[in-house]
Amino acid sequence: MMDHGRIELFILKSASIKQSIDDTMQRPKSTKTVLEEDYSIKSSIAQFSSEVRDSALLMAEHYKLFYMLENDIRRLIDDTLSESHGDSDWWEKYAPQSAKEEMKSNLQREREAGFTPRSENPLDYITFGQLGEIIRMNWQLFGGILSNQKAMGRVMYSLNNLRGPIAHCGNLAEDEVDRLRLTVKDWFRLLEGPK
Repeated sequence: MMDHGRIELFILKSASIKQSIDDTMQRPKSTKTVLEEDYSIKSSIAQFSSEVRDSALLMAEHYKLFYMLENDIRRLIDDTLSESHGDSDWWEKYAPQSAKEEMKSNLQREREAGFTPRSENPLDYITFGQLGEIIRMNWQLFGGILSNQKAMGRVMYSLNNLRGPIAHCGNLAEDEVDRLRLTVKDWFRLLEGPK
């Protein structure tokens, strides 16, 4: 007669292997993260508590959402101003002075640190709050795209506040997760344009 403990262990191992195979088969190769591919990073991650790892996985979903949203807003600004004022001309003429100073400071700091430049686009060197300032300063162009300037200001303010814990390795309270979802919906409602 077989040992029931060994059978149970075999079943559990088989279930674990099946789950890993199912996860791999359901996910396209291109969406695997660096963490899943790099053994040295995986072994480092294993050293953290399960609570910290679980929190990181949860916050990663919020980060992905905000990453896509913020980069979409940067693209909207760049495309709109480039189309209206020319590819290379708009930054010097139509960006607020505070954004220009912030861009120069961030670029210089990275150069002095010996970092690889993150981008050729000055928009990639300014904060999220500055993006709202550029839209406000050029409302004559964005007013035809976004539905309302006051609503845009409110949405950008809310997003900027939500961005803090997401970008700086904090945790979002359950209410703030709801607020993030609603504010993202508000942004897309703004993009429906003037009515």
